[in-house]
Amino acid sequence: MAWLNYHHLLYFWTVARAGSIAKASEELHLAQPTISAQIKLLEESLGHQLFERKGRKLVLSDVGRTVMRYADEIFRLGNELKNVVSGLPTGQQLRLNVGVLDVIPKLVAEQLLKPALDAGPSLRIICRESPLPQLLAQLALHELDVVLADAPGSEPVSVRSFNHLLGKCGVTFFAAQPLAHLRKDFPRSLDGAPMLLPSEESSVRRSLDLWFERLGIRPLIAGDFDDSALLQAFGQKGHGIFAMPSIIDAEVQRQFNVTAIGHTDEIEQCFYAITVERRLRHPAVVAIAEAARSHIFGG
Repeated sequence: MAWLNYHHLLYFWTVARAGSIAKASEELHLAQPTISAQIKLLEESLGHQLFERKGRKLVLSDVGRTVMRYADEIFRLGNELKNVVSGLPTGQQLRLNVGVLDVIPKLVAEQLLKPALDAGPSLRIICRESPLPQLLAQLALHELDVVLADAPGSEPVSVRSFNHLLGKCGVTFFAAQPLAHLRKDFPRSLDGAPMLLPSEESSVRRSLDLWFERLGIRPLIAGDFDDSALLQAFGQKGHGIFAMPSIIDAEVQRQFNVTAIGHTDEIEQCFYAITVERRLRHPAVVAIAEAARSHIFGG
């Protein structure tokens, strides 16, 4: 079996990242026909077409996306090897492109990401916030290194990703002073009380609805929110009771000046790091996972 020609793979990888042979030609300082010929040789050695032309644009084929995923890993590991052997040059920053599901509370996201920043001063975090399908699409295109979510990714067949459980916790219910009296006779006091809830598409909303139904509690839904920060802002102003993961109890009370009126472990919130790799390799993602499992979620 012939060895893979890594020069050919580099030309393919550069074209895929640059978006065109012309841009790759400028980056590699090679003539366009040379690059085209080398990619053709790579396609012949693999037995598959790696690019498809749509109009004037080159797009990756299904096999091309698979090859791109491996190429990303190969050249990332090559850079990692170089840095380990020679030391990270002064001023060079390690980048972490992270997608955060929009329903995850900002305080939880900050707590999960903080260990990555604490691991070294040279890290630069680029955060993107969107619904899960959009984040998984960006992950598949290698625009993100990791996605933080409150549910496992259920991606299309053509997208391979792995769900790494960071931890799980119960939820605490909070209220501003006008509603703080509802801590008496909790959770029965929630029956008929104004409630601010995450959107119906979120996993925690489904868990809350099932919990209310099981206990025979029918709160008055005062608002549904896609954005956890907006939900908390309404809760801070006393428009309703809201639930948050128990790992941020103290910070929610301090930052929003609200009272914890009750807690339950019957509603379990899980948090995942979703990546395209079975084994976590990015040092910042490793730091996030180790800190979450060792002390953020209580070990």
